[in-house]
Amino acid sequence: MYNAKRLAMNIKQKASAFAVASAFVLSVTKFSVGTMSGSMTVLSSGLDSLLDVFMSAMNFFAIKKAAEPADESHPYGHGKAESIAASIQALVIIFTGAFIIYKAAQKFIHKEAIFYSGLDLGVMCLSLVFSLLISSVLKRIGRRTESNALMADALHYTSDLYSNSAAILAIILTYWTKMFFFDIMFAVITGLIIIVSAMRILKGGVSGLMDSRIPRPLENEIESIIDATAFPCAGYHKFRTRSSGNKKYIDFHLLICRRLHIDEAHGLANAIESRIAERLTAVDTTIHLEPCTYVCDLNEESCVVIKMRKRKASAPWLGRTQMPSLVDDNPEAHPNG
Repeated sequence: MYNAKRLAMNIKQKASAFAVASAFVLSVTKFSVGTMSGSMTVLSSGLDSLLDVFMSAMNFFAIKKAAEPADESHPYGHGKAESIAASIQALVIIFTGAFIIYKAAQKFIHKEAIFYSGLDLGVMCLSLVFSLLISSVLKRIGRRTESNALMADALHYTSDLYSNSAAILAIILTYWTKMFFFDIMFAVITGLIIIVSAMRILKGGVSGLMDSRIPRPLENEIESIIDATAFPCAGYHKFRTRSSGNKKYIDFHLLICRRLHIDEAHGLANAIESRIAERLTAVDTTIHLEPCTYVCDLNEESCVVIKMRKRKASAPWLGRTQMPSLVDDNPEAHPNG
């Protein structure tokens, strides 16, 4: 298990380092060519690539920090480092997108000249290919390792595909029509694309910091595992989930028949935790054992809760089989329960 986690972290760090190196080369090339031609489109794309360097570098250190084991000050680990990095990146990117729009408007007002060369088109075509390669690598590894930081980075590089395509179109239109309005217009479009992609990154980062629940399909998968547990497991309630980085935290109360000894009940809970761990990666499950308080003959045939679950299962409109708080709500609770 430890080796698998270490391997996943090494893959994430290598992917982030690859993104940093590629983005640095692109930003230097774009700034050099854009400065010579005066193209606001190429310069804004160069600034965007410089942002990519910043983002990917921050992700590299955030992933490294998130990999650190839990300690006395951080008993739940450092997984939120990725969400913090994503949120900071998003705020900086929003500011940069606004700055690009401001500079484009300023260039339009002052009617500054643009002198294109063949290098402008060539560097933007190269940037398009690199953006496609980087976004594909980050997205594939981000999904495999469930890394918020890499997925946020991949999203930004995906938006670069649109901005680079717009830049190529702007260069062609401006060159053939001699109308510099196209260069300014597509620089503004690039700025807007950057801001929109940053808002999506910010939403994901804040969601991670606010302990949002894990995706509903994963919750359904976990609940199906619990539902499939046979008697003497009678049901469950107070089901909650949250995520921290790529780590998923699950906790719920498991209703157990009173005939079980504590060691048997604990063994049943361990079995459920093992089945969940087999189906999901990077998961931490906490189960609170709760004795059933309903009156019955302490066997599967007479179990009141199982009968209630079967009635709910036959009527899907009543919701899932998760049980309410039985200790407080049951008027016929067993006096010795």
